Amino acid sequence: MGLSQDDADRGGDCVEVAAHPAAVHIRDSKVAEGLTVPPTAWDAFLSGTAVQ
Repeated sequence: MGLSQDDADRGGDCVEVAAHPAAVHIRDSKVAEGLTVPPTAWDAFLSGTAVQ
């Protein structure tokens, strides 16, 4: 599964996320190199950024 979030109001900045059972890959669409984290780290990040 992949997710791309594009915000035209911010000059077309885009973050791409590709989830896989063993890893989550995150990158800026304008930068080829990205970050790979375990799914547990991604879940923790999402939990920490959730609006309560």
